[in-house]
Amino acid sequence: MTLAATLGSDLLRALLQGTPPGTVYALIALGFVLTYKTSGVFNLAFGAQASISAAMYYKAHTDWRWPILPALIVSVFVLAPGVGLLLERLVFRHLRTASSVAKIVVTLGLSIAVPSIFELVFQFQGVAGRTPEGIVPNGAGVYYDPFGVYPFSRNELMTMAVAVTAMLGLAALFKFSALGLQMRAVVESPRMTELNGIRADRVSALSWALSSSFAGMAGVLIAPRFNTLAAPDFFNLVVVAIAAAVLGKLVSLPRALVGGFCLGWIIALLGTFLPRWSRTQTWLRPFQENLTPSVPFLVLFGVLVFWPAIRRAREASDPLSGVDPPPSSVGSGARGASRPRFSRVIGLALLVGIGVIVFIRADTSWIFLVTQAVVMSTIYLSVTVITGLAGQISLCQGTFAAIGGFTVFQLADRHGVSVLLAAVIGAVIAAAVGAVLSLPVLRLGGVWTAVATLAFAYLFDSVLVKISWICGGGTSLLQGTRVPRPVVGPWDFADDRSFLVLTVIVFIVVAFAVTQIRSGTVGRTLSAISGSEVAAESIGISPARARVTAFAVSAFIAGLGGALLSIHQRNVNYGSNFSPFAALFWLVLVVSLGARTVQGAAQAGAAFSLFDTLILRGTFMGWILRSSKRIPEIFPINPKWRFVFFGLGTIQFARHPEGLVEHGKRQMRRRVDALRKRRTGSGGSIDDASPVSTPQPSSEPSNETDTAVVPVGETTR
Repeated sequence: MTLAATLGSDLLRALLQGTPPGTVYALIALGFVLTYKTSGVFNLAFGAQASISAAMYYKAHTDWRWPILPALIVSVFVLAPGVGLLLERLVFRHLRTASSVAKIVVTLGLSIAVPSIFELVFQFQGVAGRTPEGIVPNGAGVYYDPFGVYPFSRNELMTMAVAVTAMLGLAALFKFSALGLQMRAVVESPRMTELNGIRADRVSALSWALSSSFAGMAGVLIAPRFNTLAAPDFFNLVVVAIAAAVLGKLVSLPRALVGGFCLGWIIALLGTFLPRWSRTQTWLRPFQENLTPSVPFLVLFGVLVFWPAIRRAREASDPLSGVDPPPSSVGSGARGASRPRFSRVIGLALLVGIGVIVFIRADTSWIFLVTQAVVMSTIYLSVTVITGLAGQISLCQGTFAAIGGFTVFQLADRHGVSVLLAAVIGAVIAAAVGAVLSLPVLRLGGVWTAVATLAFAYLFDSVLVKISWICGGGTSLLQGTRVPRPVVGPWDFADDRSFLVLTVIVFIVVAFAVTQIRSGTVGRTLSAISGSEVAAESIGISPARARVTAFAVSAFIAGLGGALLSIHQRNVNYGSNFSPFAALFWLVLVVSLGARTVQGAAQAGAAFSLFDTLILRGTFMGWILRSSKRIPEIFPINPKWRFVFFGLGTIQFARHPEGLVEHGKRQMRRRVDALRKRRTGSGGSIDDASPVSTPQPSSEPSNETDTAVVPVGETTR
């Protein structure tokens, strides 16, 4: 009898303990559902919006000493809807008919850029150890214990009350109001709603203002749970809450609410009973240590992979999209055969010249940065394969790179294996993991593939990194010289310059392989699948086999690059190099500059490593002015501008999926051709064709710098 009473008491305590965090998950899940239901956007920038409202509340209430109510009004009911209206007007209004891949890329860019913009404008810096105060006085110091088992704080009670009230209000909005019906109609077809006399732009703006206000309220309510207000913390919490939103297929508010509460209860139950059971059952101890933090990601991944309703879900498309005129034909101009060859020779000569100067005259710090740029360019080639060629968004490329880095650490530090051999083994293991991961996500598409790979990345981050026989445990995360440089016969690559040569050779080999894949059967197969999977299957192409190949090749390249990065830095440095949030910037950077070409990956690698030193610190300006003393006082510029520039650069991805650099080169080529046409009176390039004209075939082979603008997901040849 006593045992049953104790068990019942523990069960009730666990359920009550899991209710406050479950409310947090439910609150964020409701925000996700609201955004997706009213805009059709899977808003990964939700965490960024929540973080700036929380930071604004902290700034106003703690730093400026405002009372709670004015700080709450400014942060939730002024800043949050203002940001939502601005994003809708400048960004998402122009992405209504864009693909889910383009929308995800844009929201990823905003999730990186928005917090940096706020921090730059308001001079805000999250301080560790200072927990923000809640919206009720003494919210963390006053407790109520209605059941005599678990005391709730005022902050927790307020969060639960807001979550339930928000769910009821949103449900009433969509079920009983004309505005809710109009919001859902605009998502399906903005032009059909306009035919009925409804202003789609106004309704869409109201939707974003409402959803952004919801994100702001969620951020302010969640902030007291953190001891700092860093944007990655909010993003990580949002990823956890996505599991609850997916349970409602992103459209059901009650299911999202129930999913959030269930998630909190399951975690609390495991945290309560697993430690007790593991005392007598030793085989449960590994589960006790690793299962609890991985529950949300296991739930998310399992729901995406095994729930048939998710696999059968199809994104809504505008019924009037077929009335649009065909897009203008933008292709390579008909030029002489010597022109692309001449441009390649000039580009190669310039690159070799810069390389020789760096190799001969650069000091240790510059050699380090250039080597890092080459290594990162190798890693970014994996994005070229999976996104540029296969048209898939993979958010776990950092995980594949980490597998290569951890393998080198394990084999070289603990087993004495040759470093280069360990790097190849790490790449092979990463390829095997990528191939296995691709199998359950083959039937997913668009947003679901991205979310599944993100769940895998966080599962690796929360569980596998801590297991000693997989990733080395805590010792692999320590600073120190643990990964040696390779020695091959008489060549000792411990010297920085010799190791730079090695990394350049590896990049050239991988780049050549990617170029051959793109122009070969695999590349053409991926291009066909990206264009139309049904049409590809009708001619005997297997989409499953092609995507497994793309995932495996991409993971191999990322694993090899991750191994080289660990060798370069002589340590894995997982947190700064490969964590899921840090790796998101890789995708943002590559797609901003060019995910379709080898040059795009190289430019992204150079931007990642050299943009801060060359541009933001004024080094390049000092070189132009021939003296560092002449550098204007605006330098050095805050390095956060790097995240702003490249984060906002993703906005152009939907219009120019070839990347900003390639688009700029094409625009310049058009101007040159137009100028030549006016001077000589001869025909211009094919880029000047009218929107409905048919491009003339060219017998000349296409080249890498002349990629055409094609729909998102397709590749060039």
